[in-house]
Amino acid sequence: MHRVDRVREVPGRERQVRSVEQELGGTTALVTGATSGIGRATAYRLAELGSHVILTGRDLARGEAAVAHIRGAGGKADFIAAELRGEAGARELARAAVRVGGQVDILVNNAGVYPFAATQEVIGEQFDAVYDINVRVPFFLVAELAPAMAERGRGAIVNLSTMVADFGMPGAALYGSSKAAIVLLTKAWAAEYGRAGVRVNAVSPGPTATEGTAGFGDSLAGAAPAGRVAEPREIADAVAYLVSERASFVHGAVLPVDGGRLAV
Repeated sequence: MHRVDRVREVPGRERQVRSVEQELGGTTALVTGATSGIGRATAYRLAELGSHVILTGRDLARGEAAVAHIRGAGGKADFIAAELRGEAGARELARAAVRVGGQVDILVNNAGVYPFAATQEVIGEQFDAVYDINVRVPFFLVAELAPAMAERGRGAIVNLSTMVADFGMPGAALYGSSKAAIVLLTKAWAAEYGRAGVRVNAVSPGPTATEGTAGFGDSLAGAAPAGRVAEPREIADAVAYLVSERASFVHGAVLPVDGGRLAV
């Protein structure tokens, strides 16, 4: 038997009773960086909850495999291969997602790069690349998609930040500062679009067991109360909560999913 949410009164919206298993039914979600790690886990979770998920990434084979997994489980998914670079790349991806899905109701800005290096070792090209992918691309995806969400009167955007946007760590100046920018953008976008029915929030993960963090996640996790790295599904569950109606009164929040690292 499906568990059913209680009836909620939300000003300006119809009363709804929807099974948790299909609470995102009728929505289309765009997840960037969705061919591995947190992005892939998020795509799987949103599809499980009934959303038509549009995955994007650079690796065609991985993308097609992820789509096959979702479809094999009874979900709906498509893949758009994209090498995200700059304003033009972000806007073209957004338009392609609308062509595939009809509209985009949920945007998960997950794609990012996370180099760790001492400040004096960073060169201009590396600096530009990090800010291009981590800041510029999310900015222009929101610029392209949020106005249409606002016109429809509903939508949800979740940005992926990081715990090192909240405290200093040697080697994390470039990466951490780019994600600190995302934290501020999350709050600014919440203020800008919230009254039109578009909720914008962020998830701030701690060390997570992904292909890109192999080798240093365990050492970072040791300082947190949980004492371990997260599984990608644990981060995906936080994203799923924020895009769902269960978070209908959550705007501009940054949800730490870091094993308690910010508590110590």
